[in-house]
Amino acid sequence: MADPITPEPKARALSAEDNKLVVLARATRARTRAAEGAAVRDTDGRTYAAATVDLPSLQLSAVQVCIGMAVASGSAGLEAVVVLGDAEALTEPDAAAISDFAGDDVVVHLADPAGKLRA
Repeated sequence: MADPITPEPKARALSAEDNKLVVLARATRARTRAAEGAAVRDTDGRTYAAATVDLPSLQLSAVQVCIGMAVASGSAGLEAVVVLGDAEALTEPDAAAISDFAGDDVVVHLADPAGKLRA
């Protein structure tokens, strides 16, 4: 994985809908025992949750898997992203994928593995 980038993601207090993303990301991460879990909500209100893929032939972050599922489902963009793991910031590839697919106004919440939001 790439080194974390320094720009802070846009964050705000969790809405009920964003809290649902935390629950989905936690459940996915726990079920797979992955290093990272993520969940996104697209502009149609659909949610996608995923965990890190770490195979010898394929490495994807949880965010990249979520975006791939959203794109494959015909989504036009994202409203919110939740990432659970040990990282203090989005990686450059994750930030680029979010920006490429949904622009720079997507709300991103980073949390520890238990779902506690980072400051």
